[in-house]
Amino acid sequence: PFGIGHLRSTIIGAALNRMYQKLGYRTISINHLGDWGTQFGNLIAAYKRWGSEYTFAGDPIKDLYALYVRFHDVAKDDPTFEQQGRDEFRKLVQGDTENLALWQRFVDYSMQDFNRVYRLLNVEFDHLTGESFYRDKMGSVIKRLEEKHLLTWSEGATIVDLSAYDLPPCLIKKSDESTLYATRDLAALLYRRKTYDFAKILYVVGTAQKLHFQQFFKVAELMGYDWVKDQAVHVDFGWVKFAGEMMSTRAGKVIFFDDVLERAQSLAREIITRENPGVDNADWTAEKVAVAAIVFTQLKVRRNKDVNFVWEEALSFKGETGPYLQYTHARLSSLIQKYGKTLPDLGADFGLLGEEEKEVVKLFEFYQAKITRCAEEYETLILADYLLELASAFNSYWQRIRIITDDVELTRARMQMAFATRTIIADGLRLLGIEPLERM
Repeated sequence: PFGIGHLRSTIIGAALNRMYQKLGYRTISINHLGDWGTQFGNLIAAYKRWGSEYTFAGDPIKDLYALYVRFHDVAKDDPTFEQQGRDEFRKLVQGDTENLALWQRFVDYSMQDFNRVYRLLNVEFDHLTGESFYRDKMGSVIKRLEEKHLLTWSEGATIVDLSAYDLPPCLIKKSDESTLYATRDLAALLYRRKTYDFAKILYVVGTAQKLHFQQFFKVAELMGYDWVKDQAVHVDFGWVKFAGEMMSTRAGKVIFFDDVLERAQSLAREIITRENPGVDNADWTAEKVAVAAIVFTQLKVRRNKDVNFVWEEALSFKGETGPYLQYTHARLSSLIQKYGKTLPDLGADFGLLGEEEKEVVKLFEFYQAKITRCAEEYETLILADYLLELASAFNSYWQRIRIITDDVELTRARMQMAFATRTIIADGLRLLGIEPLERM
């Protein structure tokens, strides 16, 4: 299922991708799906034991997840059932027809659900090539490791000894000859290098996988691929906590994205109808506000820090939130509509602007530099903070100064400033994956 735990990887990667594109880079976005591995053997074992109890009709993802949790509940007290999961995965690797059909069915269910969520989040990928894509490409990896004399046998598994680099051994193959995460990542890295000839490759994956990437990158270097040191980057990020608790898929405590969105949308609808009873398309607006709240909460935090999702804070129209930026954009849109004249106004005399306005205008020149810093540091916080600073500066100015006055020329200059502010906020929100709203 698409849980809140999947969210940061998805939206950080998508935001960085948009920023690189804006800066003129040619980018390739890949969704490296976890669609291969022992977990599918576990699912198949659970399905063969309990599958008849589920319909997989209305919400197949929740049925699959129930099987997943049920497997681990039983396996923790029954090692033979855990072994059955490994056996089923081995059969899958060997091409067992029944298991391949079940695996494809489970993947199809998952992708239907994931694609629906990606549309909600304004996320697109160039390629959906998961781990399964590389299952027939690992022979060349093993051969290269053998040629470099890197493989050793230890406690029933094939490993690369990394003790000389103060790292634990990197597991390459299990005793049953099935490959592991690192082997598939090596195959994927070499395929991407050959196919795309990239200048840099970013892996947007949680901090929990930090050791894996240290091992994986080191093994790639030892295989003779020195470019990895400069061109492969692990863009790590912290956990998402909900009510102060980290979520675990295995423990059955995952928070479904749909459940979070539904509650956020309900709260957003209450706020919107209270603040603006006559708003058009209240449900559509509430969905966009809810997505903004969820997304911005993830992106405004330094990525190596944990995110603690708090409903009231995330959905507030005041303070450091996505809805606050949307609300500022909507107010600016209303002001521009009220002004009723063509913008941008190239004839505006900016010499008429005083110190009050210059506090806002001086922020304009930093926008492009902020995006560049985001790309250099792989840090969305920089843009999020900038947008909040710009919105706060304009709103503070707006509280003190009447923008539309009898002075036609001064009004023209001020409205041009308002238009520029709205343009930057709209562009910045879209880079983050948030829809700017005309009305709220």
